Amino acid sequence: MMRICEEIDAKGHPLVSATHKTTFEITKEPHLTAAGDCIIGVAASKGISDLSNEFQSSLAHDDAILKTTLICEEYEVVVMSQGSSQLSFTHATDLVWRRSRFVCERTIGIQSDMTALLLPRDLISALKQGARLSISLEVVQQ
Repeated sequence: MMRICEEIDAKGHPLVSATHKTTFEITKEPHLTAAGDCIIGVAASKGISDLSNEFQSSLAHDDAILKTTLICEEYEVVVMSQGSSQLSFTHATDLVWRRSRFVCERTIGIQSDMTALLLPRDLISALKQGARLSISLEVVQQ
């Protein structure tokens, strides 16, 4: 079994609402509008296209598993998703985790067991205050 990891730093924003029922997103963009109800972190250190070639190639398999750990202050959430041979890793700023199997250039994980709406509200409150968010990505390929 092979494990490939990436680390991303981001921060919260006063307009983080995290009410989206099917996705959550991290973006390199520094600002957020009220319409961005899936975005939980801004000013990220990496977009999906910034992930290493090794990480991308290991996640681009239908049997790959993506373990995402979100850490914000004392809160830690683990999100499990699937990789896909359809991932393109071409978007410059965004990373999106999806509950569905839909894939576009921003998608990093599909069939995720977590959405913005399901994230703990204490974690979301900290992000609304602008707290730092650490995102650890680990691909486990069977």
